Amino acid sequence: MSSTLPSTPQDNEILVYADGGCRGNPGPAGLGVVMRWDQYERSYSEYLGPATNNIAELTAVLRALQSLPDPTRPVHILTDSQYTIGVLTKNWKAKANVELIATIKDTLAGVGRYAFTHVRGHAGVALNERADALANQAMDTQQSAGWSETRSIG
Repeated sequence: MSSTLPSTPQDNEILVYADGGCRGNPGPAGLGVVMRWDQYERSYSEYLGPATNNIAELTAVLRALQSLPDPTRPVHILTDSQYTIGVLTKNWKAKANVELIATIKDTLAGVGRYAFTHVRGHAGVALNERADALANQAMDTQQSAGWSETRSIG
């Protein structure tokens, strides 16, 4: 996988940008996901209610994994959450969110190959900014928009 931050999937991969946030910590929380594969794109927005930032970030990754069009394909997940990457791939000891993390790890076990990449938040990376906007939309409206229609990006 490329060391630069991609906006299109490489080879046969599914590209995922996942973001979560809350207003106050804990506070009203939301998440956003942008997923691309082949010539398709999906986006997702969900309001979580009162939660922490870490719960929102982790849940964004879980929702993406639960909705992969083909879990046998390589998945590249980009997130601005060092915590999410640490507890899922670097053996960081989780003091909270243990059940959620276990659920994500179980889900990852059913994915062929995956990689996580850290992206700096609010740094102008277009798909990360879109995932952030979807999370903010959920917090602003206190509603879940769910998955958008799949559409061609080509």
